[in-house]
Amino acid sequence: MGPVPLTIIGVLPGHALLGAQYTATSMIGMIALAGIIVRNSILLVDFINLQVRQGVDLKQAVVHSAITRAQPIMLTGLAAMFGAFFILDDPIFNGLAISLIFGILVSTVLTLVVIPLLYFMAYRNRLEALAAPVLPVPSSTPQGATP
Repeated sequence: MGPVPLTIIGVLPGHALLGAQYTATSMIGMIALAGIIVRNSILLVDFINLQVRQGVDLKQAVVHSAITRAQPIMLTGLAAMFGAFFILDDPIFNGLAISLIFGILVSTVLTLVVIPLLYFMAYRNRLEALAAPVLPVPSSTPQGATP
């Protein structure tokens, strides 16, 4: 559910900026937008997990994943925004277009920043604990004696 609130940050100001009402088609646009952003976030997190499993340091994996996945994520966003421009003048579907254009614009940038940051904050302590060396526990019996 992390990326879904990122869709609202762009949609509502976009409607206010253009003076358009939030309609049922705007809600349909938000649903489509949430699907795009969730998919992008899953791909980003999966790429981070893949690199960590290959032995890359978590911090380096998060940065490298955001850089590597930025181009495909932005191309997906630009394609959806470009397609939405054609229905911007339609009186019925302009709410959908506004939701897609402004929502993708803002949430794509936030996805590339917020999702890696939240992932790093959530998992840095767990991975550090796994990487820490395990020290032997001293026993209470003398060495060589059997309990």
